[in-house]
Amino acid sequence: MQRVTIADVARRAGVSTATVSRALSGGRKVSSDVAERVRAAARELGYEVNPIARALRVSRTDTVGMVVPSIRNPFFTALVESVEHALGADGKELLLCDAQSDPDTEAKRLDALVTRNVDGIIVSPCHGTDSTPAVQRTAERLPLVQLDRFVGGTSTDWVGVDDIAAMRSVVEHVHAGGARSAAYLGARLTNSSSELRHAGFLRHANEFDVETGPQWTLLGDYSVEWGERAVGMLADSGRLPDALVCADDLIALGAVRACRTRGIGVPARVQVTGFDNIEFTRLAEPPLTTVDQPTRRIADEAVRLLADAAGGPAARDAAHVALVPKLVVRDSTRTG
Repeated sequence: MQRVTIADVARRAGVSTATVSRALSGGRKVSSDVAERVRAAARELGYEVNPIARALRVSRTDTVGMVVPSIRNPFFTALVESVEHALGADGKELLLCDAQSDPDTEAKRLDALVTRNVDGIIVSPCHGTDSTPAVQRTAERLPLVQLDRFVGGTSTDWVGVDDIAAMRSVVEHVHAGGARSAAYLGARLTNSSSELRHAGFLRHANEFDVETGPQWTLLGDYSVEWGERAVGMLADSGRLPDALVCADDLIALGAVRACRTRGIGVPARVQVTGFDNIEFTRLAEPPLTTVDQPTRRIADEAVRLLADAAGGPAARDAAHVALVPKLVVRDSTRTG
């Protein structure tokens, strides 16, 4: 079957090809009766707009690329869903890439998105320093916004939560519940989130006079398995602190599971907190106290910043938007 062309639609509707183009693109105005006649002709003939030709004509693809450290992490899954929803409301499509927590893979994904002529890129860098060259190189070619995590030394916008403030609310809460000592179970300090959450914990443990120390700082990765291993190491050391402050919910879920396996009461013996408020936290036993990351607000702000970067002046100050986090208190901690 021969492919239907814009000229075929124009003949059926009794208008010029330019009028068909305007009517179907939503660009320059045409009268409502002409627009309806054109759309009816397109439906009858089975005509579909060629997205490649349209992109070449308007210098826009209406697609945005997104690169996340690991799509296996439920937090990033929720963040991707929120970004896709925000873009859809603006008539744009999302092209998603998984960096597999590897800066080299991340760089390849960023380059691939650039070659596909996306209108802009949203990225959560997987490494605090190793990701910098690729992020900066990409930002020099396309509008780019960092979210959740960020790398320094770039002229790009960023949106996420205030990790330092989040840790203050966590430490203040477990202290009010009777904790006078706390361990920090986190990931290796290779990205901004890991670094800021650890720094925030140490700062506010000191502020609230909560005992901690190198022996109670265990750094691995963002996984349930690491949370289980870390609790095993603490239990085998012979001195368990009053609280386990975890850098994300996966670690916290592993910690709660290990405590249950070893007969360590949560929160009677030890309080446990997470970070991100992924869906599984309310289903834990006991349900997990955690920091809520407002993924919808983060996504909306990222899409807005990307639009500003695409349409604004070439020289402007980079925006740094730190949203205020919220502590969701459940049964894994005690109230004062």
